[in-house]
Amino acid sequence: MTVVRYEQGAELTEASSSPTAEEPTVKIDDGHDEDNEPDSCSNAIRRKISPFVMSFGFRVFGVVLIIVDIVVVILDLAIGEKKGVRDILEGVSLAIALFFLIDVLLRVFVEGFRKYFRSKLNILDAFIVVGTLLINMTYSFSGLAAADQIPRMVTLFRVLRIVILVRIFRLASQKKQLEVVTRRMVSENKRRYMKDGFDLDLTYVTDRIIAMSFPSSGKQSFYRNPIEEVARFLDTKHADHYKVYNLCSEKGYDPKYFHYRVERIFIDDHNVPALQDMLKFTASVREWMSQDEKNVIAIHCKGGKGRTGTMVCTWLIDSDQFESAKESLEYFGERRTDRSTSTKFQGVETPSQSRYVGYYEILKNKYNLKLPPERQLKIKTLKIHSIHGVGKGNGTDMKVQVIVRKQVVLECVCASQGNCKLFFDAESDSVVIGLEDSPVISGDVKVRFESRSDLPKGYDDCPFFFWFNTSFIENNRNQIKSAYQRNLLMTKVAAPLQALKLILSHCCISCMACSRHFTSSVGQRTRVAKAEAKEPAAAFCRSLQERNC
Repeated sequence: MTVVRYEQGAELTEASSSPTAEEPTVKIDDGHDEDNEPDSCSNAIRRKISPFVMSFGFRVFGVVLIIVDIVVVILDLAIGEKKGVRDILEGVSLAIALFFLIDVLLRVFVEGFRKYFRSKLNILDAFIVVGTLLINMTYSFSGLAAADQIPRMVTLFRVLRIVILVRIFRLASQKKQLEVVTRRMVSENKRRYMKDGFDLDLTYVTDRIIAMSFPSSGKQSFYRNPIEEVARFLDTKHADHYKVYNLCSEKGYDPKYFHYRVERIFIDDHNVPALQDMLKFTASVREWMSQDEKNVIAIHCKGGKGRTGTMVCTWLIDSDQFESAKESLEYFGERRTDRSTSTKFQGVETPSQSRYVGYYEILKNKYNLKLPPERQLKIKTLKIHSIHGVGKGNGTDMKVQVIVRKQVVLECVCASQGNCKLFFDAESDSVVIGLEDSPVISGDVKVRFESRSDLPKGYDDCPFFFWFNTSFIENNRNQIKSAYQRNLLMTKVAAPLQALKLILSHCCISCMACSRHFTSSVGQRTRVAKAEAKEPAAAFCRSLQERNC
């Protein structure tokens, strides 16, 4: 058996279980051309100006100038012999032409001469810019007063001016650049594949596992991976040896693009897969990977992060590439995050998803990849600590739903105390919700919280929610850790401690919701984030709506 391990700051290596065996390096394609140039001053300048030149705002400004330039040329042709106004318009047009030249030169400098002129569209764009600039200069500096007396010269200048309208074709180049910068902006600092003529939100997690965002068509392809480009990439790099897994429950696409090697696992956005779906997924991948050593899998959800990371980490554990959920989650995050662009973490951040990766670790090690024995429980009470500043501050504006197999099995409205009794303790700043006629629950359970107050709504159209599975509750107590196990974004919270506790029959589940000082372990690193808030309710919900338990 071999185990692929990843250590911070080191290459991924394949370590044999034999102590005498060598440890060959497993090379993973990072999707960037190897930079063998010395760390010179020009390279340093290139890195600094690249974000500006390739920014969305700069590209939009270029499009606006093209439209302005066309308007200027039309006005110049329309006003005829009004020399004063014409001189102003000529000056504006010449300034725009010079800007376009600077734009092209900057892009050549940033992208490199060979890479830039590899594109036929870029060659045409550069030709138009230089050619129309020369026409601009000829028209502006050769339009002498004496020439106005020569009809042929006047006609020539008019023709040259009309030729400048060819710059409208620059819109095609600018549209292409806008698509590129928009996709990069949407993907943030996820590691992209940007070589061999591709620019895709796509990452090699290992040499046989690809994580990517949704292959889109139509308008969505303007800001996400175009499905034709994804298909071209896979056919170029892994012809007849790839299989695609679509984890989106909300949308699909024609599988013909990927030669019908597409399998769907239905997972709602920011939610978790059912345990049986995790087992179904790994069984399918196991069969596909065993057929040929060249076979690879491409996994995606919408953004290629939460649901994708959950299932990638599940397979990493199943295939013995990692032994623990914690290690696999950290590794996926490091591979998916491009730290040269930003330090923002692009791994699995929703704690429920991380929790289910941990469940799979237990399924593999304890239950031999079988579903665990069903355990039936009842939720008796819910206790929320530090309720002050959250909505009305006494829990009367809250509504709780318990969802099993996508069916609401219990809904309690605190205001009318329907199906529940509400007890507010001002001294301890907590509220206890006692559930009445609570049904027996088992398997995957979702607890969802709504509020009638003006609390911000996040994912699932509610302030916060979380998942757990009853079969993994042992010794009558199970701790569901903070929603802030996410990797850490700075969070503003209202109270020193916000905690949510579910009391079940023969079981207690505690969910730490917030704290003024909280820690998050990322691998062997521990970060401490301090939070302060001027608006308690809004801060509490902002922290929960993106970090559901």
